[in-house]
Amino acid sequence: MKIAEIFYSLQGEGSLLGVPSVFVRTSGCNLRCSWCDTPYTSWQPEGEERSVDSILAEVLAHPARHAVLTGGEPMLQPQLVPLAQALREAGWHITIETAGTVDAPVACDLMSISPKLANSTPAGEWAIRHENTRINRPVLGSLLARYPYQLKFVVANPADLAEIRALTASLGAAPGNVILMPEGRDPALLRERSLWLAPLCLEHGFRLSPRLHVDLWGDRRGV
Repeated sequence: MKIAEIFYSLQGEGSLLGVPSVFVRTSGCNLRCSWCDTPYTSWQPEGEERSVDSILAEVLAHPARHAVLTGGEPMLQPQLVPLAQALREAGWHITIETAGTVDAPVACDLMSISPKLANSTPAGEWAIRHENTRINRPVLGSLLARYPYQLKFVVANPADLAEIRALTASLGAAPGNVILMPEGRDPALLRERSLWLAPLCLEHGFRLSPRLHVDLWGDRRGV
C-alpha cells in the first residue's frame, strides 16, 4: 500500500483528543477538497509502496496502543483490511479516518467519519466529480450501523450548520456523536471560528473539537 508518512504524536481531533497515537497516513483519495490540509495525499499524492509487515513493524515499535489509519482516503487501500486485523491481533485500539464514501470490512474500534460539506467543493475540473462523490448515504449508513463512530464535520461558516443538521437527521446520528471542527490551518483563525461554533454546539448538543496539533506545532507535517 502507498504510504505518505508514519509518525507518533498526540491525537489532535475528535473524541480521543490528546491520546498518544501512531498515525499511518495512506496516499490516494477519491475527493479533492478545496481546503485539503494533506494535499500530498490527494492533489499531488506522494509516498512509497510498503508491505503490511513493514508498516506493522514500524507501528509496533512505538510506546502506544492507539493507531490511527488515515489518508487521503485509507478505505481505498485493499491492504488496509489485513493491516487493521494485524493491529487488532496485537491488542491495539484502531481509529480509521474516512470521508465515508468507501466501505470495507475492516477491524475498527472508532470509525471517525468526516463527511465533506459543500464548502469543500473545489473550482475547476474536479468540481463535478467531487460534488457527486462527497456524500454517499448508503456507505455512511452501513458504517454507522456496524462500528462505534464519530461524525466529524469541518465547518467554515455558520451556514454549514443547515447541511450538517439535515445529513445527521437523515442518518439518525446521535447528537453526542457529532463533532464540529473549525476549518483552517492558522491558530488565530481556528480560535475565531471556534468562538461562533461553541454556541452552535451548545444549542444542538454537538461536540466541539479544536485542532490540538495545530495549536501546539502549527501547520506542519508529521505531528
